[in-house]
Amino acid sequence: MNKVLNLSLAGITTLGLTFSASADEYITLASTTSTENSGLFDSILPKFEDATGIEVRVVAVGTGQAFELARRGDADSLLVHDTAGERRFVDEGYATARADVMYNDFVVIGPENDPARVAEAQSAAGAFAAIASAEAPFTSRGDDSGTHRAELRLWQNAGVEPDGDWYRELGSGMGPTLNTAAAMDAYVMSDRATWVAFGNRQNLTLVFEGDEVLFNQYGSLLLSAEKHPHLKHELAEQWHNWLLSDDGQQAVADFRVDGQQLFFPNGK
Repeated sequence: MNKVLNLSLAGITTLGLTFSASADEYITLASTTSTENSGLFDSILPKFEDATGIEVRVVAVGTGQAFELARRGDADSLLVHDTAGERRFVDEGYATARADVMYNDFVVIGPENDPARVAEAQSAAGAFAAIASAEAPFTSRGDDSGTHRAELRLWQNAGVEPDGDWYRELGSGMGPTLNTAAAMDAYVMSDRATWVAFGNRQNLTLVFEGDEVLFNQYGSLLLSAEKHPHLKHELAEQWHNWLLSDDGQQAVADFRVDGQQLFFPNGK
């Protein structure tokens, strides 16, 4: 945010002298493609910037890549969705604290004719087992994102090691993975926010939802000043605290696509 600040110099104001400075108040936030693709940041970042004057520059990558950026000291703040990985990150000394910010859920998407009969499954593990049993095409992000990590846990819960021509690991973000699934009439696991905001559905529809194991928690992390003293820790802490404040939590709650709330704040 390139705002020009007119600052009066104490002690020489009688001379009517002022000077202008270009504010360098911004942070680099490593976050997930789901928060970017859904439009959440377009909604909430202007509210934070208006409140604080701090610009947030988002690098939207998979959660694994976001962790790596922070390990290298290439991001000032993290907002990701792999709670176990986030706690390891704190334990390893790369972050000093984490906090739950918001949540939603994962959903299983598939072709309308549902050849694997996933809609009849009684659990997420059952849904994944049905896809594997039918060897129905499945597109996986394959990018070590929070969604990919959650998907791998679900295959494990189903007692399946996905392999073969039916299972396509793409190494891409959620939007491109959904586009590939639409082109192939394939099954795919998505966070709900990206799915609702996704415009190229073709023959795809939501075929399974509601299992508690599909819960999707997002957390904000304060990075270690000891590991990376050059980072903008004070500005990043203002962002972290705003996310947890009443104003930040309300901004999350207010974000909607087609009238549907996509993220639910932890504090409200």
